Amino acid sequence: MPTMLPDAFFNRDAQLLARELLGKVIRHKVNGLWLSARIIETEAYYCAEKGSHASLGYTEKRKALFLDGGHIYMYYARGGDSLNFSAHGPGNAVLIKSAHPWLDELSGPESLAQMQLNNPDAKGQPRNEHKLCAGQTLLCKSLGLKVPQWDAKGFAPERLRVDDVRERPSKILQTTRLGIPHGRDEHLMYRFVDADYAAYCTRNPLRRGQVEGQDYLLLRNEEPL
Repeated sequence: MPTMLPDAFFNRDAQLLARELLGKVIRHKVNGLWLSARIIETEAYYCAEKGSHASLGYTEKRKALFLDGGHIYMYYARGGDSLNFSAHGPGNAVLIKSAHPWLDELSGPESLAQMQLNNPDAKGQPRNEHKLCAGQTLLCKSLGLKVPQWDAKGFAPERLRVDDVRERPSKILQTTRLGIPHGRDEHLMYRFVDADYAAYCTRNPLRRGQVEGQDYLLLRNEEPL
């Protein structure tokens, strides 16, 4: 049976949390249905580096980043909602970059159908399930997660949770984060991708032309950071 992650799970280094969240399942209950997605891509952010929102300083809008690990930080990106979880240390967090629909005893075919209704393709047709959560805003749209509803909140067992479903990627790809402006620590390899789902993430680290050891690192999951 799946078990909900306790807040203490999130109170760890942002890179370690970013890795450990791969394979975990986000669930959001909407109109009696648990909409669920397995996390396949994450990015770690630290207050001390220039790529993070927290590096710009504390504001009321960014307060969730400065709360204890396990708080939700949401913001708007490219016209959509984005989901982050605070990590250990003020200003440190993990962005949930992409996921993949997850079906089990709590989330059946009707849940997947609702996610496709939430996030149709450009023609208004059901979006291919592999692409439903292939990006931070697509993920939130599919799961029905909205900034006004969840920003700076904690998890709620009957409404929003992250579950351990005993899935653990055997290999992880570590590479640079996406969308970081030049000069804002864009070189840092703080993005982590479940290698088995690389084709369904925001941007595949294994695409043609990428070189292991130069453009990405291939980690066995038991390897330390």
